[in-house]
Amino acid sequence: MLDFTLEFDRFRLELGPCACIMGILNATPDSFSDGGQYNTLETALAQGRNLAKAGAHILDIGGESSRPFAQTVSEQEELDRVIPVIETLAREIDIPISIDTVKSRVAKEAINAGATIINDISAFEKDPAMADLAAEKKVPCVLMHMKGTPETMQVDPNYEDLMAEITTYLDSRAQFARGRGIARDKIILDPGIGFGKTIEHNLMILKHLNKICDLGYPVLIGPSRKSFIQAVLNKQETTPVGPDNIKTEYGTLAAVAASILKGAHIVRVHDVEKIISFTRIIDAIRHA
Repeated sequence: MLDFTLEFDRFRLELGPCACIMGILNATPDSFSDGGQYNTLETALAQGRNLAKAGAHILDIGGESSRPFAQTVSEQEELDRVIPVIETLAREIDIPISIDTVKSRVAKEAINAGATIINDISAFEKDPAMADLAAEKKVPCVLMHMKGTPETMQVDPNYEDLMAEITTYLDSRAQFARGRGIARDKIILDPGIGFGKTIEHNLMILKHLNKICDLGYPVLIGPSRKSFIQAVLNKQETTPVGPDNIKTEYGTLAAVAASILKGAHIVRVHDVEKIISFTRIIDAIRHA
């Protein structure tokens, strides 16, 4: 695994020696796993504090669901959901906050409120002004592969060569970002588990994640509670396994382990406390 040092604002993250844990805070009513649990200011703030206390290295805050078939929300509604949360948590917790959005105005206001990372699932395609903002603010950015949009991505996704298409796309988006003035050491790549992929596609990405790592950028992976884990488990279960089932959490742990052993630098997860303990053992094995 290649090691990277991510320096920005007052933060310094060493990526590689130990798994970096990004805690998910969905300030939405309709996210696939925890929609509605943290869509008030009080519940969102409490969960953000809990994730930081549990040991998250990054807190990723989003105000628009990207689950399959999700509808877009207005810019103002997204701002109303995330800005008060970011403003408060940025004063209280000493870890970087990432804004999960495809809208440059939302990202700009989030950065003004205290966020220091942009997580764009469209890899700057939805709003090209996002690249200019990231370059101007000198913040790290996550560029993700997605086939289609959240509304369409799970309608018969297909590839001629899965890994070649994903790596080519991510490399091209990284080159686009660099061409807009974003430093190479501020770019993070995400293959987009569950975003326009079948069960088999997701499993192949985890199996061959090293091919994306070979592009020479830090790699983020987000397998937490994804439907492919539930689908694999449900093939041999007599009762349905949902996103909040403990068996799905075990499946998430397996996917996280595979990801780190294949070179992932950052894992984006819901249950930080469990993942922190788990990844410490994985890291110890890697460095034995």
